[in-house]
Amino acid sequence: MTATAPSPAPDTRTARTYKPYASPLWRRVLLNREAAVIALLLIVIAVATAVVPNFDSPLTTTYLLRDVAPILLIALPMTLIIITEEIDLSVASIVGLTSVITGILTQAGWPLPVAAITAILVGTLAGVINGALVTAVGLPSLAVTIGTLALFRGIAVGLLGTTAVTDFPEFWTDLAKDNIPGTPIPGIMIPFAVLAIAFAVVLHFTPFGRSLYAIGLNKEAAAFSGVDVGRAKFLLFVLSGTVSGFAGVYFTLLYGSARGDNATGMELAVIAAVLLGGVSIFGGRGALHGVIAGVLLIGILGSALRLAGVTSDIINIITGVLLVLSVVSSSLLAWLRRRRISAIGKKKGRSAAAPPSS
Repeated sequence: MTATAPSPAPDTRTARTYKPYASPLWRRVLLNREAAVIALLLIVIAVATAVVPNFDSPLTTTYLLRDVAPILLIALPMTLIIITEEIDLSVASIVGLTSVITGILTQAGWPLPVAAITAILVGTLAGVINGALVTAVGLPSLAVTIGTLALFRGIAVGLLGTTAVTDFPEFWTDLAKDNIPGTPIPGIMIPFAVLAIAFAVVLHFTPFGRSLYAIGLNKEAAAFSGVDVGRAKFLLFVLSGTVSGFAGVYFTLLYGSARGDNATGMELAVIAAVLLGGVSIFGGRGALHGVIAGVLLIGILGSALRLAGVTSDIINIITGVLLVLSVVSSSLLAWLRRRRISAIGKKKGRSAAAPPSS
């Protein structure tokens, strides 16, 4: 009598899939925070065009894009920083400091391009200070950048006091205000587009960008997998300082004034736009196209309300409500997702424990 080999047990394992790609393509593209922000942006544009007088004029477009350009620029590195679960609150103070440096050096007779490059290098140095304190010393970025916010702003105000430098070469101030020929789009949108493409490629299509998401999700696991967490964060703070320095030079030439209090409070507008654009304050999630839409949404909403005669206090309240809703909705969606995953796990557990039917 020959023994028969036992039949192999059926393979009940399920294939592991990377969660963001477990859904159909159309759902991943259309049903996310970024798509919702873009849809809201289009609705606001449509309503404002139909209801608000002069909103659709080329001059409104020009002034709107000029005003949001510094925020758009600074939001690029801020997105990467928040994705790693850090924050930089000193960006507006760096704008003010580099504005003052540009004004003082120009007043001293330096050619404006040299003064501008020096100011951007000062912004880079400010980013180096932030990055070193966070990565080398190990201090929390929130505490560090609150401190450097006051430090850089204090230096800026101390250098100029209550005075302002307004004597800049007309060629450079006109260049900052000029539009792309034949369009109402300011020329500053060209360097912004170049930077936006570069940041998007780095964040979404390179190993370095994927490592930033890994750091935000779990920095210890990222370090064990070979990511140099300290080096990556240091580089982001340096980039933030450099871009903020460039934004400071543009801000100075656009408004023709170098003052120590320039751009006061801009850091809040930047962070609000980044969070509204779908970047999680807890790190590990976000996309640049959502952030750009968030900046434009806040800018267009503010412009439309001002044209409609709404006061700046009410506009600030509305912006604050949008920010709170964006943070609350992100946390609520994460909680609902965890509940759903937990329910699915319990259901699978009960199915596996159930005895087979005869």
